[in-house]
Amino acid sequence: MILTRAPLRITLGGGGTDLASYYSRYGGFVLSAAIDKYVYVSIHRPAIDDLIRLKYSRFEEVATVDEVQHDLVRPALRLLGVTKNVEIASLADVPTGTGLGSSSSYMVAVLAALYALRGERLPPTELAELAYLVEHDMAGHPVGKQDQYLAAVGGITSLEFGTDGSVQVELLGLPAATRVALRERLLLFYTAIVREHHGILSRQIAETDSAAPVTLESLHRTKEIGREARRALESGDLDSFGLLMHEHWETKKRRASDVSAEPIDRQYALAREAGALGGKIVGAGGAGFLMLYVPPTCAADVRAAMAAESLHEMRYDFEFEGVKVLLTD
Repeated sequence: MILTRAPLRITLGGGGTDLASYYSRYGGFVLSAAIDKYVYVSIHRPAIDDLIRLKYSRFEEVATVDEVQHDLVRPALRLLGVTKNVEIASLADVPTGTGLGSSSSYMVAVLAALYALRGERLPPTELAELAYLVEHDMAGHPVGKQDQYLAAVGGITSLEFGTDGSVQVELLGLPAATRVALRERLLLFYTAIVREHHGILSRQIAETDSAAPVTLESLHRTKEIGREARRALESGDLDSFGLLMHEHWETKKRRASDVSAEPIDRQYALAREAGALGGKIVGAGGAGFLMLYVPPTCAADVRAAMAAESLHEMRYDFEFEGVKVLLTD
């Protein structure tokens, strides 16, 4: 049996500029961090038959790859030439649709497991590109490129996207004290709203393709905020980073009305009243986790305000390793 895991991520700046509709014209920049919440995938060869079995939110048992309904696993199996006698099961620390990049983490973990089944391991960046190929090109999902890279390489990482599709990956060498302070100030609260994010991304892609002025202006500024956020972290100016998060969120909301919703806007306003300097919905928007930057002196008040809204805090830490093969037996 093969067992792999890939981390989830939180976007710290520049989100949305990793979509090909944008970076292919203007170049993109994203600052993101892997966290110690994971997607796990196990693969093994059943002993009694040649069927293909999948266990995720559904159960599939089919005789051929063409019959597989999972639209990410089917092209992955075709790509690696796995046609029979395989069972793939998965589980995750958080639900899908919550903005932490779980579908890309799943894809990276699946590909790492399939390669391990062949006795091979790909370099992390090659695995990320292959996961993007499956998700974007073969399955047709309107995804960006940051999630696959964070799942593959981990860390607090900046990604520079060239107009030719190339990606420059740089792990930030932040001092331990800065990392700890950042972690203490970035709080994650689960809104319990789960949403299919492809619609939001598809609309952004369409508006970028049509050169909609509001969308392009928002994305240009978002990219610069990402770069400023990196400089703030590297200089240890964490409160400036928190204020940039607020500007990032306001800029993102100008891009599309459905990146937020009334309950989220109310909860964010309450958090700000309690002392949060900034925050955002992690991911495409509209649902999932509300991430808040909170100075330590205000943490108790913000936590109380969010608890009054029935939001559950998810404790986490940064993860500095990417996808791992945990077991080969």
